[in-house]
Amino acid sequence: MTQADRSLKLRLIFKDIFLMTVATFIVASAVFFFLYPSHASISSIVGLAIILSNFINLSIAQITMILNVFLLIIGFILFGKEFGAKTIYTSVLLPVILGIFEKVFPNYKSITGDSILDVTAYILIVSFGAAILFNDNASSGGLDIVAKILNKYLHIELGRAMSFAGICVALSSIFVSNPKIVVLSLIGTYFNGIVLDYFIFGHNIKRRVCIISEKEEEIKDFIINEMKCGATIYKAIGAYNNESRNELISILTKNDYRTLINFIAKTDPNAFVTVYTVSEVYDTHRHQRFDIPKNK
Repeated sequence: MTQADRSLKLRLIFKDIFLMTVATFIVASAVFFFLYPSHASISSIVGLAIILSNFINLSIAQITMILNVFLLIIGFILFGKEFGAKTIYTSVLLPVILGIFEKVFPNYKSITGDSILDVTAYILIVSFGAAILFNDNASSGGLDIVAKILNKYLHIELGRAMSFAGICVALSSIFVSNPKIVVLSLIGTYFNGIVLDYFIFGHNIKRRVCIISEKEEEIKDFIINEMKCGATIYKAIGAYNNESRNELISILTKNDYRTLINFIAKTDPNAFVTVYTVSEVYDTHRHQRFDIPKNK
């Protein structure tokens, strides 16, 4: 590796760290300044931590750290290297920033004075931070790991698994909150998914991913056997040198798309990948149209 290559690699690493730090700070700010005061439990590990703080004599930040570390350990045991440095960094950084906020603002009260406004502000701000993480091929861990476990062992599609885990967290608030907060948690979970979709893609769509790679067999095996998704192979001929290559194509949900991009980045950083938006899939053999569900 040349000096220029090393310098470029370092710049990319520092760029990733900067983006993940800023995004995690935004997420933590939304959680502390708006989710904490609302007492709602909206589709996140922090939401579960808010509930558990009523039974455990620890701060929400401490409980979040314990839950994230526990899930990371489970993730490494079940999935190995799939849980890389980015997941570790953001999963640990989030509760650290929350802990700092708890020390700096020990008696913080709601800015708006209204739980509905707090939840609305939380959804908008946290979705913005999560979108930055997504576009950097990262996540804040937590329920993402739970969703992967449900996907692997119960064969639930990742988008549905995320929704299911989020609803379970929201419903668990029934043990510590009044009916208003429970309903607010459920509604907040639903709209959080919609707004997050908007921030990340602009619409609820799927991705048509086209891949040309030297590691074609590894990527194909991952799509079919690990992600349980379909794929098609086409012959492609380069116009410049008339070289024949295989193009691997798969249509994926947003969560599967993120999983595949992370795998490709680790397996073959030099892969040529093009991505198209897909809003509808039509099976001409069965004469059926498959609309993309709005809650995915």
